[in-house]
Amino acid sequence: MEKVKFETETLVNTSPNILFNCLVSPSGLSEWFADDVNIKGDVYTFFWDGDEDTAKLLKSKKGNEVRFQWEEDEGTSYYFEMAIQIDDLTKEVALVITDFAEEDEIDEAKLLWESTIQKLKFAIGG
Repeated sequence: MEKVKFETETLVNTSPNILFNCLVSPSGLSEWFADDVNIKGDVYTFFWDGDEDTAKLLKSKKGNEVRFQWEEDEGTSYYFEMAIQIDDLTKEVALVITDFAEEDEIDEAKLLWESTIQKLKFAIGG
């Protein structure tokens, strides 16, 4: 079944540098995204409750965004991206998630991201 692209945006009360570290480093990601994270080259292995998933780092703009592609999506145009946006006027920091899900699973995927981002906010105090 074909997947559909969706985005979520959440304000995060922290500095862009701290947030970026949480998006790209194994220690940062293991605080909120997965139980543990290992990196070998541009391949990240994420561990959750005894399960593991592998994703390739497709793009990383320091301090701005990271884009991964799950191993199962290799050869497709599907990815997930975590980008930092800073409002020019207010200087508020927002985390923008871009991901893909099957149409009947988009609401569930958004809820999963929201729950995961709440863990991030708790971990960084933002």
